[in-house]
Amino acid sequence: MLVKSERTASRFKPQRGIALLESLIAIVVMALGILGIVGVQMRTLTDTQAGVRRAQAIRLIEDLSERIQNNPDALGNLSTYTTKPTSVTTDCTSTACNPADLAKFDIKQWRTAVTSGLPDGDATVFVPKGGGRQLGVLISWTESRFSSSGNALS
Repeated sequence: MLVKSERTASRFKPQRGIALLESLIAIVVMALGILGIVGVQMRTLTDTQAGVRRAQAIRLIEDLSERIQNNPDALGNLSTYTTKPTSVTTDCTSTACNPADLAKFDIKQWRTAVTSGLPDGDATVFVPKGGGRQLGVLISWTESRFSSSGNALS
């Protein structure tokens, strides 16, 4: 009987190591997992940058609101806030200004902050229908990271 079990044991040797196919499958599965993690990380980074830009737009709107509140005759100059002044002759940071010049100075400074603070930033300030004591503000910017030619944007 001993001879028979030795013959059976010699025919069925235990496997040592892993086969080449099993190792290739393990590498493919691991690579897919790593690519998935990298994709999630990139999406998180994109969403974070979009959130930062939205927060910046909100801060800019709050800045305009504070500028209007500090103007003694802001209601009388609402139409000035809806324009896009090209140049301002009076620097209201160093000299006293009348409310109309202060409104021109504020909107010019604020629009400059919008264009420099956001990529391709633009703002529209308007008086809504039936809202003689209100201003509406729309701020736009680009979210794309690359141009159509493949060059990186900010």
